[in-house]
Amino acid sequence: MPENDKNGNRRGRWQGFDFGSGGGGSGGAQGARNPRRFFLLYILGALALLFLFQAMFTRGTQRVDLNQFFTQLRSDRIKDVSISGSSLSWRLTNGSQFTATLPPNYDPTSLVKQLTDANIPVKGEQPSALFSFLLQWILPFALIAGIYIFLFRRMAGGGAATALNLGKNRVKIYDRKEMKTTFQDVAGLDEAVEELKEIVEFLETPKKFQRLGGRIPKGVLLLGPPGCGKTLLARAVAGEAGVPFFYMSGSEFVEMFVGLGAARVRELFSQAKEKAPCLVFLDELDTIGKSRAGAFGGSLGSHDEREQTLNQLLVEMDGFDTSKGVIIMAATNRADVLDAALLRPGRFDRQVVVDRPDLRGREAILKIHARGVALDPSADLRLLASRTPGFTGADLANVVNEAALLAARREKNAVAMDELEEAIDRVVAGLERKSRFISDKEKVRVASHEMGHALVGLRLKHIDPVHRVTIVPRGAAALGITMVRPLEDRYLMTEPELLDRLAFALGGRTAEEIVFGEISTGAQNDLQQATEIARAMIVEYGMSPKLGPVSFGQDGYRMRDGRSLFGGDRPEISDDTARVIDEEVARLINEAHERARVILEKDRDMLGKLSDVLIEREVIEGAELRRYLDGDEPIPTKEELHREGLEKRNGQGEKGASGPEIIQSAPEYGSREDQTQEIPARPD
Repeated sequence: MPENDKNGNRRGRWQGFDFGSGGGGSGGAQGARNPRRFFLLYILGALALLFLFQAMFTRGTQRVDLNQFFTQLRSDRIKDVSISGSSLSWRLTNGSQFTATLPPNYDPTSLVKQLTDANIPVKGEQPSALFSFLLQWILPFALIAGIYIFLFRRMAGGGAATALNLGKNRVKIYDRKEMKTTFQDVAGLDEAVEELKEIVEFLETPKKFQRLGGRIPKGVLLLGPPGCGKTLLARAVAGEAGVPFFYMSGSEFVEMFVGLGAARVRELFSQAKEKAPCLVFLDELDTIGKSRAGAFGGSLGSHDEREQTLNQLLVEMDGFDTSKGVIIMAATNRADVLDAALLRPGRFDRQVVVDRPDLRGREAILKIHARGVALDPSADLRLLASRTPGFTGADLANVVNEAALLAARREKNAVAMDELEEAIDRVVAGLERKSRFISDKEKVRVASHEMGHALVGLRLKHIDPVHRVTIVPRGAAALGITMVRPLEDRYLMTEPELLDRLAFALGGRTAEEIVFGEISTGAQNDLQQATEIARAMIVEYGMSPKLGPVSFGQDGYRMRDGRSLFGGDRPEISDDTARVIDEEVARLINEAHERARVILEKDRDMLGKLSDVLIEREVIEGAELRRYLDGDEPIPTKEELHREGLEKRNGQGEKGASGPEIIQSAPEYGSREDQTQEIPARPD
């Protein structure tokens, strides 16, 4: 069926109900008839509601002739009587109620005497004509008028005034006294803070720039991943300058009512001008600022209401006078989808990148979040910062909070290094699942797998130091984890470093081959990471002697995670080149597998002994593992490990009165999500 026919049928079901579309699609005559038809239907419904409302006052009462009253009086069936003006109401002994009309100028004296002699209660009422009129006529009409205003004006297009009223008071306004955030509360963003100090100086002393003819940027756009502190920076700018802070999210501009978003933009700028100097902050700007380029734009389509809001924002910023001391700031983590008109000079013409902090920045952020935490003096924030590459400020705040909760659960007086380390492991790999039962056979396999990773990592030159090896299940998939601790932040990786990462990723699978003579599904994630590294070396980094220094890019349009956006996209490389790429990827992985095999066969005895230690203790620290490997500390024998395990279990039994630890359940071993995963060892 054609699209027009479908739309026509859909409109035909609701002809006459034009909720703000301006007449529908059947021409001007039909558009002129729609309001009349709606009004006629509304009047009929209002009359029905009026009669229903009046019928409520007589519900349960039957209107009969006066003769029936005297008949029932003679039969002694009346319980009580009420005389009110020209009407007589009575109730029978069975609960039935009746009403009759008295004759004109009727004198009820004799009737009252007759009822009194019969011991029937009589009640006289003087009705209020005004009250009856208000209750039965004015109130229903007022209710109908209220419904008319709400439905007809709101849903059938109440105009710009209605939308403007709806748009009021949605913006959150923080006064100078409420803004306690300053640049002292911001860490790890030194470059961004320096850029924004100029904005603070302009808000404090605008004449300093105006006397030389300078003009402050109309808009400042903060770009960066989620959780890096964009909103915190905006609050700090307002707090430093001591000016009102207007906060509004991009999603609050978009509603079901046509024109409401544009009205809210006008209202926002109007309020900002009244309270100048001030700071206006628009969070998640990409909600309304997506490109209007059509099918291949940032939004992959169009949205009229959002585009109207964006157009109004562009117009307001064009005519916005920064000499009044109003600064517009916005934040987004998707700058690639913003409309080009927003980014041109004269609007958001200054862009400040708010990126993930480096090592020193993470240490400073941890110090800020540790201000209100009872931290043990032995806690090394520098070490924690080195263990958290790629963490944002929000991630680090979560780590400190998790550590504080753990310390409180363990009834400690201060947050020690153990809680902070455990909090990092929780954020990276998930909760421990000690309640998960693993058979002894599978525990031996997992321990050999993880110790294979650790030994290969300790023997390779370009791998970060091994921090911890554990076979305690964590998160949704990991049965064991071999953690490494970067010594510094890296932005480049050499070919030897990538080759060592390949060998490290294949260490677990190789250990299984050597110890058991067979492989398992536990190495699925290792193989996936190794394949991604090898393919990136060949396709993107040009590290293939056979193909040379050539980057082949990616085949067609792809999403951020590398998945194909369109199913039928054409690859950018020929079949012969693709075959060579596959051969080179297989060569790199096979060479890395051979390197891991040579290392583990040379340390075969060490692999077995350390696996036994890991099975008994479940966790081995990297420093302890290095001492075992270098011979600085003897490796415990099986008898010593057995005795140590008995003492540990006896100690836990005596301490068990405090109650069991709350542990989340885990899926069965062998599923795809359950396979062993490591801390990512990737070139990014």
